[in-house]
Amino acid sequence: MLNLTQLKVLDAVARHRSVTEAAKELHYSQPSVSHHLARLEAATGAKLIQRVGRGIRLTPEGELLAQRATEILGRLDAASAELAARVGLRAGRVRLAGFQTVLSTLVPKAAAELSRRHPGIELNLVDAHPSDGLKLLRAGQVDLALIFRHADSPLEEDGIRLTHLLDDPIYLVSDRPDQRLEDHRDSAWVGGCERCRAATVAACERAGFAPRFAFFCDDTVITQSLVAAGMGVAIVNGLALLAHQSPGIHAAPLTGNARQIYAATYGDPPDPPATTALLEILAESSARADL
Repeated sequence: MLNLTQLKVLDAVARHRSVTEAAKELHYSQPSVSHHLARLEAATGAKLIQRVGRGIRLTPEGELLAQRATEILGRLDAASAELAARVGLRAGRVRLAGFQTVLSTLVPKAAAELSRRHPGIELNLVDAHPSDGLKLLRAGQVDLALIFRHADSPLEEDGIRLTHLLDDPIYLVSDRPDQRLEDHRDSAWVGGCERCRAATVAACERAGFAPRFAFFCDDTVITQSLVAAGMGVAIVNGLALLAHQSPGIHAAPLTGNARQIYAATYGDPPDPPATTALLEILAESSARADL
């Protein structure tokens, strides 16, 4: 029969790809870690770990069980926090994953309001791209993930519940005022992450041309600095401009191209009280966002 100690050991070994480092994290001896792994292999009847030179790697069976171990441990952690919160909102914890522009705009105000209303709730923040945030959510390592979707983005998989927070408009940014997309048919462009770059391509194609990307950068501050220096033009979302707008750039709104910002939760409702409280506050903060 599997037990939590064995699963914790496998999870640590899988993350570190090292018995030595797993032992350090867990404050176990190396023989103890090896013993738990051997007991786990005996209990499952599967070879989970292979020696490779001086290191180790997980077998396909080991990878599968390690992934499930991560999910189980995350859910157990979340259940402990939820149980503590059942006494009311005087205690508990909520873990939030978000991407850069929401962490620098919506989240700080929401965090302050959560602390004011429910000072006993502990808030943990993780900086994560939406796809990574959803992975953390499915694994039970966060309780809430802030993500964005464009109109042509695929639907999320079963089990993910989305709460719409706001529509985030996009802007053409250049170093000259009163510019339109059509004016930059032959300009150099600064592209962002894969999803954002796809949105730029789609907007330009609707204007009748394909953008010529000269630079790629996920950091919107650097993107704006390149534009201000005359190195190209870019499409930037409203939350990024709310967080920071570089001197010397001009932003022209592009209609009909907003991306949607969602708060994602996982599993069947209801959510833990602390998660529900934060979700309500995020919705209130989003409604007041000046985009």
